Amino acid sequence: MRWFSNFLLYFLALGVAGYTVVAYGLLPLGSLVHPDMRVNFLTHSLGIYTHAFASTVAMALGPFQFSTKLRQRNPKLHRWLGRVYLAVGVLIGGLSGLYMAQFAYGGLAAKVGFATLAVLWLYTGLRAYVAIRSGDVTGHRKWVLRNFALTFAAVMLCVYLPLSMAARLDFATSYAAIAWLCWVPNLLFAEWWQRRRELARAK
Repeated sequence: MRWFSNFLLYFLALGVAGYTVVAYGLLPLGSLVHPDMRVNFLTHSLGIYTHAFASTVAMALGPFQFSTKLRQRNPKLHRWLGRVYLAVGVLIGGLSGLYMAQFAYGGLAAKVGFATLAVLWLYTGLRAYVAIRSGDVTGHRKWVLRNFALTFAAVMLCVYLPLSMAARLDFATSYAAIAWLCWVPNLLFAEWWQRRRELARAK
């Protein structure tokens, strides 16, 4: 089952990264989003493009940071990918995401949801960096897992949004809920997964 979970992780992460490249690099801005969101996209195009580009970097590189083979066979490449992931993907993506959160469609609930996601994304990225710089490899791995769980919010957005529209839910209401649902369960799962592994090691 581990091979399947790894395959699914790479498939979803790289698939969403590829979708973002097409949606924001090859098509007119806002052409694939809900009509009610298009005005915000066009009004704040620089912020949208910056966030989309940086988040794509994080999403594309993130899965490789968990590759044991890569860490063992080419630790230098692992370190450089990690630096790009944090400096470009998380730092730029988090700051631009925090900026764009104030314009999020769906009212205050959506704005606060996406702003909280951005702050936690930046915070966990900082903690991961500080941990590895101080030689705390175990702490670094824990914070990176939490951070990538937040990065994975982009994947969950691409899952929940089409489902909510297929179910014909009110878009403003569902989008406000998705602003939290796209990342809170991810973070809870990451915490559960880490505790499960710690208990397994203890036994």
